[in-house]
Amino acid sequence: MRALEKKRLVDFVAKIMEQSGFKTEKNYRVSKYVVDVYGVLPTVLGDIGVVVACKNYEERWKVGMDVLKEMEMTAKTLQASKIVVITTSEFSPNAVSYAERRGIRLIDKDELMALAKSLSQKPDTNNNPENEVDIDEDDEYTPSTSIGSSFISKGRRGSLSGRRSNLSNSNISVKLKIWVKTFLSSTIGLIILVLAVSTLVTYLINPGNALLGILRIAIAAVLSYGIIAALERDLMVTLIRGSTVFFVTLIIYIAVIILT
Repeated sequence: MRALEKKRLVDFVAKIMEQSGFKTEKNYRVSKYVVDVYGVLPTVLGDIGVVVACKNYEERWKVGMDVLKEMEMTAKTLQASKIVVITTSEFSPNAVSYAERRGIRLIDKDELMALAKSLSQKPDTNNNPENEVDIDEDDEYTPSTSIGSSFISKGRRGSLSGRRSNLSNSNISVKLKIWVKTFLSSTIGLIILVLAVSTLVTYLINPGNALLGILRIAIAAVLSYGIIAALERDLMVTLIRGSTVFFVTLIIYIAVIILT
């Protein structure tokens, strides 16, 4: 089977998203993964992020659940609202079923060509040939090992235009959010936060030596369970992690009291 060259496919997807108002970044690296197209749509309610995987496979190569799960991990890291997976072939039945349950947008070869055809029929208002994307199918395919309007509308949220400078600002904000989330997801990070906040609060209140230790422990308990309850929806996880953080914090405060 003949298929779109990977770079052309990525350019084509980015162009569709930009026409929908997104700011796009191609080949966006996240940890050990690479997102073919990462888009951010600024709204009054905050940025909407979309991650897109482009798989230029031959017909006998079907996209499986492994690709979908990998994109889910990437989307979680970036706090993206929507996942889109595009292929020049088809999806396995398990992948289709999984995507329906998880709200992942899938675009196979037939819908991809329909999108390409509808896009080619739209007049270029800028009349700039440099903005055209070549979607000719004359390129022979070699399976790649590297790791999207109507294009996104069937999912939970969506759409990608703009200048790289604006996207860079959004990326800084995203990276800051990722750092904060990573810090809060770490038990050690939570212990440090609880110790710092409870110590600061008791210092500001200055209750006196008699109540100092008791107040610190009470604040530490509230923070240990409160912060995790805000981060986790699972009650059991909240109880386990909260107890761990509070217990370690309590041991540290007891050690401080004994040593001082």
